[in-house]
Amino acid sequence: MHKRLTTNRPQLLVVRGKRICLVKREEQLLAVQDSCTHNGESLSKGAVNYLGEIICPLHGYVFDMKTGRECSQRSADLATYPMRIDETGVFIGL
Repeated sequence: MHKRLTTNRPQLLVVRGKRICLVKREEQLLAVQDSCTHNGESLSKGAVNYLGEIICPLHGYVFDMKTGRECSQRSADLATYPMRIDETGVFIGL
């Protein structure tokens, strides 16, 4: 099933049992681990701010989607996944 992504709205993607938070931002796709490193909450339930950072819905921890870094350095960084889009499809590096 093909599903269109809404800009700046986190989407849960499960690939080979791995939960990934996928966000379309300024015509690019960004992917990070879905669980917040602070308390394990699903980041796909969170929000994206005007800077393109993902905000955990449970305690408000903020992560840079490109680097995975927790912006206040209160928690470990997220795993990030490289994305590639070409004429044959969308690919995520696991």
